[in-house]
Amino acid sequence: MQKKHLFLYLKTGGGHLAPAHSIASYINAKYGDKVNPILSDGFKGVHKWIRFAIEDGYRLSQARAIWLFEMLYAINKFKWIGSSLIVILSYFIRPHLEKQILDEKPAKIVIFHFFLIKPVLQILRKQMLEIPVTVVVTDPFTAHPFWFLDKGPKFIVFSEKLKEHAIQKGIQPGVISVFPFILDEKYTRPLNPLLSHSIKRNLGFDTCKKLVLILGGGDGIPKGKKILKNFLKSKTGIQVAIVCGNNHNLYKKAWELKSKHNFSNLKIFGYVDFVYELINISDVVVTKCGASTFMEILISGKIPVISNYIWEQEKGNMEFIRDNRLGLYEKSTSLLPVKVNEIIYNPDIAEIYKTNIQQKSLENGTPSVSEFIALE
Repeated sequence: MQKKHLFLYLKTGGGHLAPAHSIASYINAKYGDKVNPILSDGFKGVHKWIRFAIEDGYRLSQARAIWLFEMLYAINKFKWIGSSLIVILSYFIRPHLEKQILDEKPAKIVIFHFFLIKPVLQILRKQMLEIPVTVVVTDPFTAHPFWFLDKGPKFIVFSEKLKEHAIQKGIQPGVISVFPFILDEKYTRPLNPLLSHSIKRNLGFDTCKKLVLILGGGDGIPKGKKILKNFLKSKTGIQVAIVCGNNHNLYKKAWELKSKHNFSNLKIFGYVDFVYELINISDVVVTKCGASTFMEILISGKIPVISNYIWEQEKGNMEFIRDNRLGLYEKSTSLLPVKVNEIIYNPDIAEIYKTNIQQKSLENGTPSVSEFIALE
């Protein structure tokens, strides 16, 4: 008989939804006869203003007013402020979430966003339901304080550093499991070099020239116009590709810059479904420090150059790359082409980064996490 596992996520960036999708897909493929993972938006039915404030507010503040996001992050580190916000949100979330849980009657609940932890636990207590709850902490190194406000669930984390932090916050060591970071299953291994060469040629790139990829999230990379402008002004001989995502303004500006600087070695992409391929055909990837993005780059054996990160949420990600010499952090957009050129044109420097990446032996955690959830 199939057991239902309810996977609850929010649409606040791909970092919460993508792991839920990856695990659900793996379980369906390997354990579909035993487990039925049900992906569910934790805000389904919640008032549109709540959705706007949380989902669109997250996206817009990160894209246009990062200072606001960082300020709110800092304010909510005060326990009484953060706890009050969670209580208020839980009041609005709980009625609709309660209906989902009662309708589905799951054997297990897996939570991929911290705003859903308290309302789920409140519902289970109210209905006297003994459903095990597992929280997947999607921040690998620096976790938002909201993740560990409630001590009752089991936790999956992606680093020993974060496990130690959780213990300091009062979580019992026995309920914390450490796994490699969850990525789409295709990132389990890099592309075959021959296939990579073929894809590079088919996408219109010169297979004999080095390629720098400028890559952000779904809304493109912050300061994308400045970054691209400095690469075009540097008159470097390398090829450049930029993925603008859903940032239509960046896409438009990129074409204007290409025309102005007559830069034939530039290729511009909007929202694409072949980021995996673009990473694999690149030599260096200039990017922000979102967890999924930098892990995808490293597992593909490519060198990340971090142009910015969100304090404090992504600080640990940047430090992991910088302190382990897996890539570098350069916040000055004018210096980015210089730093990239040092890697591209100095094989000894590039080899140091590549060797360090290889020695880390990073793995895709999707198989091990999926099996833990399905079989526990």
